[in-house]
Amino acid sequence: MAVIIDGTANTITAAATSATTATSLTTASGSAPSYSARAWVNFNGTGTVAVRASGNVSYITDNGVGDYTVNFTTAMPDSDYAVAGTLASNSSNSSTVVIVKATTQFGTPALKTTTQCEVLLNYYVAGGLADPAQVYITFTR
Repeated sequence: MAVIIDGTANTITAAATSATTATSLTTASGSAPSYSARAWVNFNGTGTVAVRASGNVSYITDNGVGDYTVNFTTAMPDSDYAVAGTLASNSSNSSTVVIVKATTQFGTPALKTTTQCEVLLNYYVAGGLADPAQVYITFTR
């Protein structure tokens, strides 16, 4: 199965072995290259951690309240990937953030390797780390 998106300047073609697994991504040359998520996960962080859907994530380790380790199925090429995420909230004045856990404030990541990454989920209305029911994280390189 192939998916083709044709824009005015670039064409993106993704060949897939199934509807959810892309095997290649090619883009036309241009001034801005295309980068893809190397891994992503949607999980429930309350009670027993449960992965709802994911790509290149084998499992989540619950290290305590608001502290999780995401384990990759296939290793990243290096540990220089970017981590982005969000949490679902029912409060209009809340602020949530996914943080790569560090050894010291603004220091070296505690666990960010080619095979796993430890993250903290901070919910500012509650005043600290939280175990939210809806967590969405992507890893881009």
